[in-house]
Amino acid sequence: MSKFEKYLALWVALCMVAGIILSQVVPGIGETIDSWQVRGISIPIGICLFLMMYPAMLNLQVAELKKLRRNPKPIVLALFSNWIIAPAVAALLAHLFLRGNEQLIVAVILLGSSPCTAMVLVWGKLADGNQEQNVINTSLNTLTILVLYVPIVSLLTGIQGIPLDRELLLISALVFIGVPLVMGVVSKRLLTDAKGEDWFKNEYRPIVEKIAIAALLTTLVVLFALNGQVLIDRFDALLLVSIPLLLGFVIVVGYNLFVTRAFKLEYREAITTVLIGSSSHFEIAIATAVALYGVGSMAALGTTMGLFWEVPIMLGLVFVGKVLGKKGFWRSPAQPSVLPIPAQS
Repeated sequence: MSKFEKYLALWVALCMVAGIILSQVVPGIGETIDSWQVRGISIPIGICLFLMMYPAMLNLQVAELKKLRRNPKPIVLALFSNWIIAPAVAALLAHLFLRGNEQLIVAVILLGSSPCTAMVLVWGKLADGNQEQNVINTSLNTLTILVLYVPIVSLLTGIQGIPLDRELLLISALVFIGVPLVMGVVSKRLLTDAKGEDWFKNEYRPIVEKIAIAALLTTLVVLFALNGQVLIDRFDALLLVSIPLLLGFVIVVGYNLFVTRAFKLEYREAITTVLIGSSSHFEIAIATAVALYGVGSMAALGTTMGLFWEVPIMLGLVFVGKVLGKKGFWRSPAQPSVLPIPAQS
């Protein structure tokens, strides 16, 4: 992980501030950016979101799924947290704290219903987790999100009586998940055949990952430039949406710490399960919020707050996990048996 990536939380905060400043010092910048759209979809945001999504889809490794049978327990625990615990907790907390703020409720549900497929590989590497398990889990998340994301978001918003354009939700999922996934699979195959796997892993993928971070930061500047005045007038709304987001992290992380200990996982498996089960795919959440409500919506800003909080929390969780591992919170790795050395005559 580069020094730049280690301070990602700082760059995120600075881009948010830069966007707000631009909205105040450059009159009409928000209206100009918002005018570049096709059928309600912002062209600048659409390009940036694709550049954010595409590198994540390069992590899909279907061949790795064959290894699932070796040790399915930690992978199943992470999937259960991603698709049952996290969405339910997000919906409940949004209902408790955000009544009357439908777009913010949807933002929290979108974040809780989108398991991570990219950044968690970085967190797992920093924590010295089981990266083979990480690849299997993120590959499964990439595939299952195509099937489960729309139904779960529709179910949880429907339970709370929030009207949602489900056709547009499905279209946004296909555009921002399906298209990058297909292009990721196809380009990976073509480039690997043409240049070799080593070139793809060591040259191509690092470049597009840097582009993805640049696109993420650009998206934040644009979003906050569009909504600078709204933020100044409704700063309380961002503080309000932060309550269920932060409480959600506490509950889901606590749950994952408990179950990994209860199921007696070793450190490298446990920390990977905790990180995957507690993180969200904020790129998809932001893309969906923008498609449903527009670039200048509170839903779009609400999902960006998920990104704002997740980066420092995941980095903190890496540190906490290492401390707990040293203190024996999880089961110690099995020691190889040593045969007695026969006595010398």
